[in-house]
Amino acid sequence: MIRKKLMMGSASIAAALTLAACGGEEADNSAAPEEQSETTNEAGEVLEEIDDPEEREESDGHGGMDHSSDGEVPDELMEAANPTYAVGDKATIQADHMPGMDGATATIAGAYDTTAYSVSYTPTDGGAPVENHKWVIHEELEDAQDDPYAEGDAVTLAADHMEGMEGASAAVDSAEETTVYMIDFENTETGESVSNHKWVTESELTAQ
Repeated sequence: MIRKKLMMGSASIAAALTLAACGGEEADNSAAPEEQSETTNEAGEVLEEIDDPEEREESDGHGGMDHSSDGEVPDELMEAANPTYAVGDKATIQADHMPGMDGATATIAGAYDTTAYSVSYTPTDGGAPVENHKWVIHEELEDAQDDPYAEGDAVTLAADHMEGMEGASAAVDSAEETTVYMIDFENTETGESVSNHKWVTESELTAQ
């Protein structure tokens, strides 16, 4: 009889321990979704920061931008007679058209007097709309009129700075009569050497 009671007692204790263990597993499982949710949220925040320069470039509307060029300019583009920065001069870039540009040292490769436009357009290759792209100059517009365009005017782009730009219909966001510079510089984030980059305006350069 005593042995039977002991066996029953042992069975009760074992059952209690089993229930406690199951309860612990249920608690752990119920906590798992919370932990997963937090991880997902953290991952979402990291993705929003976009640490990769190329990904940031895409989000800024400069994906596919040809940073370097062959140095060719339109025939009708006039060289600046007395530019603030002459060919060969060095200046500091104060513009962030793309990652790694702001603060870089520029070597002037060309200086031209023209009207510079910031424009918004939808690429011809089906890419996402680009807003406030800087810069397209007057001589890079198809069938451009003699007088400068004004904010809100519709134009057709002949420039090929970015994929899907050439031939795209665009709206002028701003217009500035100024000296524009073609420059060489080293990207401060990637170390890439950029040659004959088009364009920065005079107000986006400071003397060294």
